[in-house]
Amino acid sequence: MKLKTSISILTGCLVIFLFIMFPVFLSIEKKKDEYVTSFKGSNFLLKDMNNNIITQESFKGPLTAIFFGFTNCPDVCPMTLNKMDIVLDKLENKANVKVFFISVDPDRDTPEVIKNYLSNFDNSFIGITGKPEKIFLLYQSWGIISKKIFSENGDYNIDHSSPVILLKDGKYAATISHRDDIKKSLKILKKYL
Repeated sequence: MKLKTSISILTGCLVIFLFIMFPVFLSIEKKKDEYVTSFKGSNFLLKDMNNNIITQESFKGPLTAIFFGFTNCPDVCPMTLNKMDIVLDKLENKANVKVFFISVDPDRDTPEVIKNYLSNFDNSFIGITGKPEKIFLLYQSWGIISKKIFSENGDYNIDHSSPVILLKDGKYAATISHRDDIKKSLKILKKYL
């Protein structure tokens, strides 16, 4: 009898807890969505790896993917770009998707270095670099965090957030995580094409 009473009390408490907390969970999810969509980029003027001028207008189009990374990245950047390369090959209308690779390491990533790096992929990714202060303002406007981590010998690596940001007509639409597999990434892209 005591066991049934205890179970009934626990069940009642759980129901009350869920009833009270459900609106809180919904509110947290809504605030997260609002936070992500608050990133709108910024006005900028940079040059791509072919010396073409790139501005925020360059991000307009049916679907644009922007990825902030660096050419000396040992894992996440090449894996993410490789995934995007495979996903684009699986799209029937890949001509409607522009992919920009924007360096968070402009000190080392010259236009020539980026052009050489991106030549390893089958699809035509557009590489962007520029003055560190301009690059900083651009990636900060999209909510990207980046920090140099120095080793004892003076070399450095860069820790950075690594979503692929999808823009529809120049406005934020969604993100693809570097953890998303090819199937999920393809599904996300198709949703906005």
